[in-house]
Amino acid sequence: MKIASKCIVSLDYTLHLGDGDIIDRSSEGEPLVYLHGIGQIVPGLERQLEGLTAGDAVQLTVPPKDGYGELDPKAIQEVEKKAFGDRAVKAGDEFIAVDDHENEIPVRIQSIEGEKVTVDFNHPLAGMTLHFSIKVTAVREATEEELTHGHAHGGDGHHHHD
Repeated sequence: MKIASKCIVSLDYTLHLGDGDIIDRSSEGEPLVYLHGIGQIVPGLERQLEGLTAGDAVQLTVPPKDGYGELDPKAIQEVEKKAFGDRAVKAGDEFIAVDDHENEIPVRIQSIEGEKVTVDFNHPLAGMTLHFSIKVTAVREATEEELTHGHAHGGDGHHHHD
């Protein structure tokens, strides 16, 4: 079965940013399982996986615009140090902020000068070209329940007890 909209796809992956240094990977024996076609994974990756079948192993490159977006200079802002309350902050710190719509945004502190803190609201992988090494381990049709809920249920549906 080919990967298409409304499929549940299981895949093993590693991700690096062009230097071979792996920054993210699926755990051994625990593939990433997702519902294809609804944007659960970065758009450029989803598009390139379309049509593959179980057993396919591919190297895929996703440019920033199809990954986590280009770096947005407007997302780098100065805030008053007091906005952080009593938290001791230093350059390089990362934490999750919540915007007005309850979305979680990763925030990175770029620099601190006196009472002014420069924060970067860009996704840590914004502006990066993503290099994925992928092996498709399973493709199946989503159940009605999975389509209703918008995500995969119960791993790949098989439980192996060694």
